[in-house]
Amino acid sequence: MLELIKTRRSIRKFKLGHHVTTGQLNILLEAAMLAPSACNARPWEFIAITKRDILDKIADNYPNAHMCKTAAAAIIIVAVPGLEKSEGFFPQDCGAATQNILLAAHEMGLGACWCGFYPKEERMKSLAQMLSIDSSKIAFCVIAIGVPDENPEQRGFFEKEKVTYI
Repeated sequence: MLELIKTRRSIRKFKLGHHVTTGQLNILLEAAMLAPSACNARPWEFIAITKRDILDKIADNYPNAHMCKTAAAAIIIVAVPGLEKSEGFFPQDCGAATQNILLAAHEMGLGACWCGFYPKEERMKSLAQMLSIDSSKIAFCVIAIGVPDENPEQRGFFEKEKVTYI
């Protein structure tokens, strides 16, 4: 598992003409739904997108999600605060679901990139409007997915000086 974590990268350029199947998306969504959540509330829903026009519209309207222009698919994580059993934990819950998708995609030979929308009010509201997401829910993030067309260098690393042992 540590090797999977060490070799995962944020992929911002995907090979055109490659598809992500419904079966692959279902595996990624299952990984997301296996994430831990406070009180097992699972305050999330998902929108899986493979329609080129929607991916292009996301890329064109949100510079931080420009990689959707070459992505074969995207998963939108929608936070549902009304499902929380312990108020205020949906960001951690949805973050854990996001990380599970990123790791599962890498394990499957796919690339993915987490494009943050929460807590940027304008982005969240605009994406919610574009995708007809109910106002009681939050467009948390967009995860672009596809076959990688780049191999970025590792950016994260262990920093011993940032650890206090007690």
